[in-house]
Amino acid sequence: MAFPHRPDAPELPDFSMLKRLARDQLIYLLEQLPGKKDLFIEADLMSPLDRIANVSILKQHEVDKLYKVESKPAVSSSEQLCFLVRPRIKNMRYIANLVNADKLAGRTRKYKVIFSPQKFYACEMVLEEEGIYGDVSCDEWAFSLLPLDVDLLSMELPEFFRDYFLEGDQRWINTVAQALHLLSTLYGPFPNCYGIGRCAKMSYELWRKLEDEEDGETKGRRPEIGHIFLLDRDMDFVTALCSQVVYEGLVDDTFRIKCGSVDFGPEVTSSDKSLKVLLNAEDKNGRALLLCCRYTGEAGRRKLQFCVRRRGMDIKQMKNFVSQELKGLKQEHRLLSLHIGACESIMKKKTKQDFQELIKTEHALLEGFNIRESTSYIEEHIDRQVSPIESLRLMCLLSITENGLIPKDYRSLKTQYLQSYGPEHLLTFSNLRRAGLLTEQAPGDTLTAVESKVSKLVTDKAAGKITDAFSSLAKRSNFRAISKKLNLIPRVDGEYDLKVPRDMAYVFSGAYVPLSCRIIEQVLERRSWQGLDEVVRLLNCSELAFTDMTREDKASSESLRLILVVFLGGCTFSEISALRFLGREKGYRFIFLTTAVTNSARLMEAMSEVKA
Repeated sequence: MAFPHRPDAPELPDFSMLKRLARDQLIYLLEQLPGKKDLFIEADLMSPLDRIANVSILKQHEVDKLYKVESKPAVSSSEQLCFLVRPRIKNMRYIANLVNADKLAGRTRKYKVIFSPQKFYACEMVLEEEGIYGDVSCDEWAFSLLPLDVDLLSMELPEFFRDYFLEGDQRWINTVAQALHLLSTLYGPFPNCYGIGRCAKMSYELWRKLEDEEDGETKGRRPEIGHIFLLDRDMDFVTALCSQVVYEGLVDDTFRIKCGSVDFGPEVTSSDKSLKVLLNAEDKNGRALLLCCRYTGEAGRRKLQFCVRRRGMDIKQMKNFVSQELKGLKQEHRLLSLHIGACESIMKKKTKQDFQELIKTEHALLEGFNIRESTSYIEEHIDRQVSPIESLRLMCLLSITENGLIPKDYRSLKTQYLQSYGPEHLLTFSNLRRAGLLTEQAPGDTLTAVESKVSKLVTDKAAGKITDAFSSLAKRSNFRAISKKLNLIPRVDGEYDLKVPRDMAYVFSGAYVPLSCRIIEQVLERRSWQGLDEVVRLLNCSELAFTDMTREDKASSESLRLILVVFLGGCTFSEISALRFLGREKGYRFIFLTTAVTNSARLMEAMSEVKA
């Protein structure tokens, strides 16, 4: 939930225009197939589409029936079929099977494929191989900016993380550049640009190329947004791997927030039905929940408590308050009751999972204490088969905070994991190693030799995708040194009061300031990367950190306090909450653009070769 903003905080741009643009473009594409048609939608696009154009709008534009693109073929009697899909090979096979089945049956229909957010050459090649390229018309729905909240935009591309940071696939870079170009076209140029990471640099360069080609569109316009940051997810894996304790993060970890809304099941609704709830930090229910929903306590020890009217309440007291004093406000009553039910459900699950011990272990890893005890805890976690994803997460957190596992521990944990959860996870370990998430320390001399060889490969532009796939071999996390340089582990006298947070560490119970957020704070203070040379070097990004300061004279003092942060590979609700807090303290307003909202489970699932 958002904090109350300072009176002098700048106003946020109105992002509802992005929805209108996306809706109008989709309607235009649908009307290119005049008359009644059936629409086949890929499952991943259903939730984003619902936020842009609901069923009634589609019906107004002669969409007759809706089908989901899935493994079993759908039987449609319409003479016109339209497919709204991601540019994926499996979708092309699905469409080809349907068209070829019609050909065998001697049936003639019109087919239109709408790719979102862009079409790829590989997809057209598959259509040609299947012999249907001439039978279908192809188009693009360049929809890549979905407003999930007043300050949060998502590209809804969860595959971005695996495609780029594991496979080295750069195809989504163009989508990012196009999204940034659209934002600068609508809201004016960005006077100050900062970035760190290989993906950030490539996205920036392609975006700048687009800007130069169409220079007239933003020329002379006053900027609405004063600063933009582009950050690669692999600059800060630690934050994404930690258990979230801010309310939205807890809800996401427990129930999975999708496209800004969450489905609360019977265990929350106290009925046999599930209810979808939209989460918004700015509406009055969001502000009420800010007051009543705060996960508190040292190392996650305390229960969820509710702070209403400046006095703490336990859940029973809160229930009485809701039923008695909010009787007349049915909507607020219903929503607050749902969130209280969600809190109770979270508490039950977290207690069951020994959340206190888990958080204690995580904090020990972050601080570099009791590593042997923490390793034993992870081994016990594996042996008890608590969760394959959770066990992987803890192993990765241990690896990154310790700059790789010593060979003995690496082999031992890997063997125990494969024996406990099955040998089919073997390829997952290879993926984690390639991405730099779970690595094995090597003897100094050997590692230096490997580093020198691979770093030469990394700087060789001709290497192409090999660069990204193997760059992690030359990387060391250096987390402990970075943590010391940036003071990521606050030294607090007495207990950290989460009801009155003093810094961004509140998002992790006062134990850790998110590295990504600290970097943004430091660069804003310095207005460049100067003075952060050692941090940049430790992040293995000496050639990948950039600052571009232009058009400073055109920027108003209000726009200079409005900051766009672009997370390439996903951002967490913890980072969003931390930067919202920083904005409140410093008089900034942050806007977030992410390829997708992520958490530790999604990160591990993206690396896993074993699908749940």
